[in-house]
Amino acid sequence: MSWPEGNPVGGMTGTPATGAPAPKVVAVGGGHGLAATLRATRTYAGQITAVVTVADDGGSTGRLRAAADRPAPGDLRTCLVALADESSVLARAMEYRFAAGELDGHAFGNLLIVALEETQGDLVAALDQVGHLLGAVGRVLPTTRQAVTLRAAIRSGDVIHGEQAVGSQSDVSRVSLSPSDAKACPEAVQAILSADQILLGPGSLYTSVLAATAVSGIADALRQASGQFVYVCNLNPQVPETVGYSVSDHVRALERHGLSPDVVLYHADPPAAENIGSPSAHDPGASLPELGGVVAARLVPAVLATHSGSAHDPALFGAALAQLLSDASVTASS
Repeated sequence: MSWPEGNPVGGMTGTPATGAPAPKVVAVGGGHGLAATLRATRTYAGQITAVVTVADDGGSTGRLRAAADRPAPGDLRTCLVALADESSVLARAMEYRFAAGELDGHAFGNLLIVALEETQGDLVAALDQVGHLLGAVGRVLPTTRQAVTLRAAIRSGDVIHGEQAVGSQSDVSRVSLSPSDAKACPEAVQAILSADQILLGPGSLYTSVLAATAVSGIADALRQASGQFVYVCNLNPQVPETVGYSVSDHVRALERHGLSPDVVLYHADPPAAENIGSPSAHDPGASLPELGGVVAARLVPAVLATHSGSAHDPALFGAALAQLLSDASVTASS
């Protein structure tokens, strides 16, 4: 099955003000954080592509990986549902988990992806087929077609293996994958290189966000891409991965992995959002002054959720992302 070029969202083919082509947006990461980003991009993007980590090894996904050496389907499923037609009965069924017998705990969507991967003979073809069935408004791609295992070097010098084990650490220094030479999905690389805006995060910093960029070809594409590169901080720390992290700490972690975003977007309560230089009590970047010496990224506080500690609000989050892209366009043309 071929994927339609452009795949406009909700019929969007141009920006309301100028009639210019609506932007191509790529979101990189995994888990519920990436799903939140995808829901936000639906409000403004013309073409959406999710580039998703396949290193998860917990729950239904872990059992399927143990049965056959395959890329993890769980985060792929979550992203497909985030892009699905909101009236889709199948989208709701994708998240259904069996509650008895040998299928106990398995998500139906995971089983569907695995079944189509085996019948189609290719994971990307399977994901495109599921996207078609769901009426998805974007494309979901794996970072790699290979089965990979997440590894983390911690400050003691030990190396931890497996996404679940890494996620239980509070002192991760750097993550990588086994095998280290896993080949990046070419379709994902091309999407990143041709995007107008590339979004990294939010999500678990080491087990979702940096796990996605641990495929060397994906990281290389992020460095080479000409589109606006935005890192989105979590609303709250991920326990225990990033407890006590400021925005500065997040950026340092990206730097340790060779990544330098153009913009760092983080949630701030309304008073802080109105005054860029005044972090609030909820602001995860209380040490913002440090950032000037860390990277040349533009730091942007914005209201991304309706209540402190709640999930990202798609409309608020989408508006902030659209504004970043608009600002970049104005700067480029001036």
